[in-house]
Amino acid sequence: MQSLQKIYAFNTQRLKSLAIPYREWEHESILDFETDQKVAERLGWTGVHTKSIFMKFKDHGYALYLTDKDSRMDSKKIKTLIGKRPSICTGEEMTAQLGCLPGAVCPVGLPEHVAIIIDSSLYACEELLYTPGIPEITFGVAGKHLKQLLGSESNSIYEL
Repeated sequence: MQSLQKIYAFNTQRLKSLAIPYREWEHESILDFETDQKVAERLGWTGVHTKSIFMKFKDHGYALYLTDKDSRMDSKKIKTLIGKRPSICTGEEMTAQLGCLPGAVCPVGLPEHVAIIIDSSLYACEELLYTPGIPEITFGVAGKHLKQLLGSESNSIYEL
């Protein structure tokens, strides 16, 4: 299991090596949407809050679905896309696989065996907000850079 500090360091290194501009904020720990909204209001965030849903498939494969915080996971669409029916993992299983805390799952730097499913509407967002592992830090990146950021991974990438 990766440490949260390693996940954060990987994210900053990746953004810098790809020359992707980003913003970074330090704040109190965010592990739920209510706190996220309070911090966003206080800090004046205008970006789209993302959420990462960690899933597993019957054959023991894993995937992370990256979407905006208000969207729901459509299991039927994911099954059509991947060919397997997903179920949401427990927090314990997610932490064991990714090293992230429930409520602060980072979509960047995932283990190679985890597929990434991207809600393609995110590409059009002026700014996307995500947690780089450490729940006291939030990054903001332009949606137009998401494909480049996640596409440099060795994970299988799917767009929904």
